[in-house]
Amino acid sequence: MGMPPNSLSIAVDRSDRRTLPVQVADGIRAAIDRGALVPGARLPSTRALSDELGLARAVAEKAYEQLIAEGWLDARRGSGTYVRDIPHAVRSRRTSRRTPQPPLPSERISLRPGIPWTPPRASEAWRRAWRDVGTSPPPGAYPDPAGSLELRRRIADLLGRTRGLHTDADSIVVTTGSIHGLDLALGALSTTDCVEHVLALENPGYRAAAALAAHRGWAVHDVPVDREGLVIESLRSVPPGAPAIYVTPSHQYPTGGLMPIGRRRALADWARQTGSTIIEDDYDSEFRYGIAPLPTVTELVPDRAVYLGTVSKTLGAGVRLGWMVAPPALVDRITETRRAIGDHPSVPIQHAMTALLRDGEWDRSVRSARRIYRARDRVVAAALSRFGELRGVGAGLHTVLVLDPAVAREIATVCADNGVDLPTLAHSTRSPTSDGGIVVGYGALAEDQFERALQVLVDALHDRSVS
Repeated sequence: MGMPPNSLSIAVDRSDRRTLPVQVADGIRAAIDRGALVPGARLPSTRALSDELGLARAVAEKAYEQLIAEGWLDARRGSGTYVRDIPHAVRSRRTSRRTPQPPLPSERISLRPGIPWTPPRASEAWRRAWRDVGTSPPPGAYPDPAGSLELRRRIADLLGRTRGLHTDADSIVVTTGSIHGLDLALGALSTTDCVEHVLALENPGYRAAAALAAHRGWAVHDVPVDREGLVIESLRSVPPGAPAIYVTPSHQYPTGGLMPIGRRRALADWARQTGSTIIEDDYDSEFRYGIAPLPTVTELVPDRAVYLGTVSKTLGAGVRLGWMVAPPALVDRITETRRAIGDHPSVPIQHAMTALLRDGEWDRSVRSARRIYRARDRVVAAALSRFGELRGVGAGLHTVLVLDPAVAREIATVCADNGVDLPTLAHSTRSPTSDGGIVVGYGALAEDQFERALQVLVDALHDRSVS
């Protein structure tokens, strides 16, 4: 006979600004963290919990779905919902300071991931932001190398609202995008005292990050990934003293893995124990369909992490603006270097971005794009699920269909012959791996292009399956 389910003592306040599912999920997380719910503990059914709390059953179901997606709970068919075995929460002390790709031929369609949808016409807020820029006095002096104080305050507010990342303007540096932020971080970390500069990197992973590390003279150490992102156990192979690891935990690029809370905590613990710095590229974090984004790794270990963000997936890749959140000592090193080499952020771009954040344009753009991506995510999943395992469903701008590497190459070739350029995981793989698959990006396509490309892909997969 199984263990009886644990009764949950959760306070629910209807006057609280948090929604009821969020309050219930927060209460369960807190119970796990303080040890009231131990690994393996069975939770009440959603019906029993809703009766106990006097809430609709849908509230309990939504809370459980969120916690299962984050990796706190494990749903076992026919058995119940159980607490997963995750590392105990240990938070570092937070410190604070006082003070274009070429255009493709029109007859071809590209399913390359990471290319966002942009509105067909400028919004009133967008036009107003650039009118503000045009009526401002031309910038005479060089700007603050960290970025304007007002913009950094707006970014700190944005990260607090949307990512639960508690930071302030003094910990933020304005960049031209994630790769620029990575470059600044590697440059600052290069001054640390270590025998060899090694960047641990996901494999498959972001090739531009590996290329940048090599350009800076860093060695790249590949760490494998699975359906939940970076494999933490494989960090044992990282050379001792390696100063940094680059990860994309919100939607691993390109496999689409979502790193659960247990792995995030284990990664934070590894950084504390080794003295390494986590460089967290929060890729695709704005786009989750059905559940809220997970907390950042940076929030768990702020003194050993650099957080990278960008507007390229929200306001457009051509805007060229991003940000990084870093420990104070690293921020000082970065701003001193930028001042010395004249690497100053653009004043007009910062001015416009400040206005767009102030007027809520970022939020509106995210909501508009999210509706389109959510619909396409469901269409892709419905069309491809019969051909194999899908990864990355429910988030981001792309989905991966896991296939044998040779089959993936064959499917990509057939699609190319029919006018559809389809990347494979091999394009993002550096050291050998047995994993293979195709990457289906659907962000920037017009509706007719999306439908045609998907039909070409489905036909190729069907023909291969019956041959």
